Amino acid sequence: MWKPDLPYNELPFPPVDELETRSILRAAANARAALAGLDQAVKQIPNPEILISPLSLLEAQASSEIENIVTTTDDLFRDENLRSAAPDPAVKETLRYREALFAGLKEVRRRPLNTNIALEVSSHISGYNMEPRSLPGTFIGNPTTLEARYTPPEGKELIARKLGDWEKIVHIGDKLDPLVAMAVAHYQFEAIHPFTDSNGRTGRILNILMLIERRLLSEPVLYLSRYIIENKNEYYDRLLAVTRDGAWHEWLSFMLSAVHSTSEETLATIDRIQGLRRTIREQMRSNRGSSNADLLDLLLERPYCRIADVENACNVTRPTATKRLEELVAAGVLDDRRVGRDRLFVNVPLMKILRSPGSAAQAR
Repeated sequence: MWKPDLPYNELPFPPVDELETRSILRAAANARAALAGLDQAVKQIPNPEILISPLSLLEAQASSEIENIVTTTDDLFRDENLRSAAPDPAVKETLRYREALFAGLKEVRRRPLNTNIALEVSSHISGYNMEPRSLPGTFIGNPTTLEARYTPPEGKELIARKLGDWEKIVHIGDKLDPLVAMAVAHYQFEAIHPFTDSNGRTGRILNILMLIERRLLSEPVLYLSRYIIENKNEYYDRLLAVTRDGAWHEWLSFMLSAVHSTSEETLATIDRIQGLRRTIREQMRSNRGSSNADLLDLLLERPYCRIADVENACNVTRPTATKRLEELVAAGVLDDRRVGRDRLFVNVPLMKILRSPGSAAQAR
């Protein structure tokens, strides 16, 4: 019997045969359709990096904020490209999250998603080599009063067996709809809570990696943590309710809604970025009679851009790079700012989009 202040060593394997009710399958189909629309839009873009770089950083920001690691969008994108000063600690942690996502992505494209990849992801997030928990005392709850809301399984060997169960869900194949499997695996990983740190952030990266492994998503552009941070209390309540009450239907509905909603919002954000790309391209043509695709892509990949970035991306000299950026400042496309010893050229319209992603979807 589960009790919040005792290790949940009896954490069971999910009741796979009981999960896919008619309403859950309908919600899963709708979410898959929305996700397919997003993926198709990404595949049609010649250089998807213009989306991967900013959207993965927004996902890192939101997922970190769920763990109370809070940064502003401007600070995050600015400090990412600073060379003259160390980033704020919260920014540094958030940037490590994106590094962890990319490291996991590299691994899952060459071998099946497993515990070792989860360990690697967690290690990147934490900044040190992570191992499964071996000592007792971990609980989820109030750190001041020490009141436990949930106590995960204890013992290194037991945790290893539970992670084996998690891997079975990840690779359950046709026995579950892939989005249902993702939601079930996410609960199971959170309930195991296998590491001393970064379990939540690791679990949310694993969601994206599962979607990519199952070929529902070709690039890590889904901004799934946006929905979770907007519904943070419900997210944790639904997780706990599965443990306490076996409330799988409510948990699955929540996660399928998250995929559906954020697929549409991310697609709307992509539409806005693509519209901005066309606007900047026309501005370049009116200024110089032609546009530079490498420079255009760079200004979307890096909203805070340095002269050296243009030198490298466009293979031009520093004076030429400076001239091209200053022309765009004069045209009102970029804003020229000094941050310490760094000179940064800011894509202000893009930052406006990134500060309010998905707003076009909300307005439809």
